[in-house]
Amino acid sequence: MSQERIARFCPMCGTKLEMQHRHGMQRPVCPTCDHIVYFEPKVAIAVLIQQGDCILLIRRAHDPFKDYWALPAGFMEWNEDPMAAGCREVLEETGLIVTVENLLDVFHTPDDGGIANIVIVYTASISSGNLQASDDAVEAKWFDRAHLPEHIAFLPTRTIVRRWLANELTL
Repeated sequence: MSQERIARFCPMCGTKLEMQHRHGMQRPVCPTCDHIVYFEPKVAIAVLIQQGDCILLIRRAHDPFKDYWALPAGFMEWNEDPMAAGCREVLEETGLIVTVENLLDVFHTPDDGGIANIVIVYTASISSGNLQASDDAVEAKWFDRAHLPEHIAFLPTRTIVRRWLANELTL
């Protein structure tokens, strides 16, 4: 189920917005000043970290998908470099300092159950730090192919894990 964006009042003049067909779809439009509200996508960054024959997953502390496992991930700030956002999210959730190595994939995920519309996935290697769950993670753990968790959150993580299991990733 996708998260709907809502706008009720014009950010320019404060008038109540009306839905009108503009630029190929229904959009909130101000009947007074004709300002059109365009909703921008929410971009998240996820990071695949592999050590030996294991990958690092975090167990989510909050909904959506509380207690499910996922790649370390989070939202990119409006003024942040995507690779820097990946490093920041890994540090916040796992205590590890990483170096981003490669762009792995980009996913369009408006119906994934979360708020992100676009998820950029990178690979990274550990530079330093001690593994310790924090921030949005209640647990951070290494998993080998034979012992993956049953409940994995979000299309990007499920897809990357499936490709990792099939040895289809170029790392």
